[in-house]
Amino acid sequence: MKCALITGGSRGIGKAICKQLAIDTDYHILINYNNNKEAALDTLKEVEAEGNTGDIIQFNVTDAEQVKTALDTWQENNKEATIEVIVNNAGITKDGLFMWMPQTDWQDVINTSLNGFFNVTNHLIQKMLRNRYGRIINIASVSGVKGTAGQTNYSAAKGALVAATKALAQEVAKRKITVNAVAPGFIKSDMTSELNEAELKNLIPINRFGEPEEVAHAVSFLASKKASYITGEVININGGIYS
Repeated sequence: MKCALITGGSRGIGKAICKQLAIDTDYHILINYNNNKEAALDTLKEVEAEGNTGDIIQFNVTDAEQVKTALDTWQENNKEATIEVIVNNAGITKDGLFMWMPQTDWQDVINTSLNGFFNVTNHLIQKMLRNRYGRIINIASVSGVKGTAGQTNYSAAKGALVAATKALAQEVAKRKITVNAVAPGFIKSDMTSELNEAELKNLIPINRFGEPEEVAHAVSFLASKKASYITGEVININGGIYS
């Protein structure tokens, strides 16, 4: 059984990615969630409605021991399974001006986006290297490419993720493992629900917020065999806001 693991897969962009991979691939979809089990089960229902299979798997990406235990337990129960695709999507925002930013807001955001990438990918990559195949896709952000005022912590985390993508891609390319990032702009989701779309869309050449599915299609392509000569790349999905 070949599998795709999506961290933070229960809602928003993560949910759209789970559903798109269920439509486009034969991968068994592993939906990671932290707290919201109901949302994860709802995503699983949508995966199954597309005629595919999946599991929900609970762990907090920031907790290395929890990540290891959850993934090892799952592997023990599914001895024939191989995780071929990792989508590092889990992320949080705690916006505010840097001069007033509490250290916890800095650390929490870095821990989720950047250390979460390390904890999950580092634990799984040796098996990918042994199998000589893999797809690692990191969900970055326009903030990590151009920087966004009021998001110094998030920009730092996502910018570091972009750099890590480019470095790791070079280390594992000979083993047919590609490592790429997608950098969404303003996408309709829980994370952007409090933003004023009517006002902000004027900043976007395409003049609207994006849909989660528009990110998911790019992730699905990068997860496929068709993308085997693309690695170390960052695909901006932002309606032209930064191009």
